[in-house]
Amino acid sequence: MNELSSPSLRKPWLAALASFVLPGFGQLYNGEVNRAIWLFLSFALLSVTGPALVALYLPDGWMVPTLVAGLLLTLALWIYGVWQAAKAARSKQTYTIKSWQISGVYALIFVLCDLLALPLLTLYVREHQVEPFRIPSHSMEPSVLKGDYIFADKRYNCPGCRQGVHRGDIAIFAYPNDRSVHYIKRVIALPGDVVEYRNQQLRINGQPLQNSPVDVVTGLATEQIDGRGWQIRQTVDTTPPRTEAARPDLNRVATKPATELNLRVPDGQVFVIGDNRGNSVDSRTFGTVPLQDVLGRARQVWFSIDQGKIRWERLGLVLK
Repeated sequence: MNELSSPSLRKPWLAALASFVLPGFGQLYNGEVNRAIWLFLSFALLSVTGPALVALYLPDGWMVPTLVAGLLLTLALWIYGVWQAAKAARSKQTYTIKSWQISGVYALIFVLCDLLALPLLTLYVREHQVEPFRIPSHSMEPSVLKGDYIFADKRYNCPGCRQGVHRGDIAIFAYPNDRSVHYIKRVIALPGDVVEYRNQQLRINGQPLQNSPVDVVTGLATEQIDGRGWQIRQTVDTTPPRTEAARPDLNRVATKPATELNLRVPDGQVFVIGDNRGNSVDSRTFGTVPLQDVLGRARQVWFSIDQGKIRWERLGLVLK
C-alpha cells in the first residue's frame, strides 16, 4: 500500500519554512518529489560549483558580473522555492499522506542533503578546483594587496594535473613551521636552481632578476625571469614582519629575513619570496618549501577592500 488512509492539510507556513531551511524541502513536504530534487540540485550547482566554473573557465572580464548574476540567480531560486512551496501547500485542501512521509525520512533526507551532500561537494571544489582566500598582510604588494580576496586554482601541482610549478608563479602553500597555516608568495627558484641574494638583489643561476632601477619615490622596481615579469617593492618597512597566514587569529612575529644567502635549492623543494622585500616572511627566513606543500596558484581577485572602501579597480584583476 503506497498511501496512508488519513487525509491531512498541508500547512503553507511549514512548507515555506522547510524550503527556507533547505531548497526543495518544502516541495518534499508537499509530496512533489521530482520538483524537490530539481530545486535542490539547481541550488547546489549554482551556489557551490557555479563560482568555481566562473573563476576557472570564463574570460577574465566576465568574472565579477557573472558572479553577481549567479548570486542573484541563486537567491531568486531560493525565494522561488519558498514561495512555490507555500502556494502548493495552500492549494492542497485535501492531501493523502504518502507512506514515506514520516519524521524519520524527513530527518534522514535533511542530514543527507544539508549535512552531507552540500559539505562534501564544497570540500571537493575547494580541494580540487578553486578555493577563496583573504590576504591579511602587505608581503606581496604591489602584486597582491592586503584586503584582496582571491581565487586560488587548485588544479595545480597535484597528481594528474597539467599545471606544474613554474618560476614566477604566485603560489599558495603550507607554512613549513605550521602546516595548518597557508602563505602566499612568489616561486622564484625550482629544485636544483642556485639562488643568490645580496644587496637586495636576486640572482637565479647567475641571472639577475631585477631589470629596472628602483624608483626613489615609490620604491618599485621590475623583475623578470623565463619571459615573465612583475613589480617588486624594495622600500624597507621598519615594522616587524608578521605572518602571512590566511587565518587572521594568528599573530606571530617572525625572525628577520637573511640579508645575504647563496644556496642550491634541494630536490623536491622550491624557493619562495614576497614581492614586498622589506616586509615579507619567506624562504629567506624559513628556508625552502617542499613541492608537495604547494597547494594552489593565485589566479584572480574577486573582491578587494581597504579601510572600509571597496577597491573597484581590482575586482576581476588577473594575478601575474
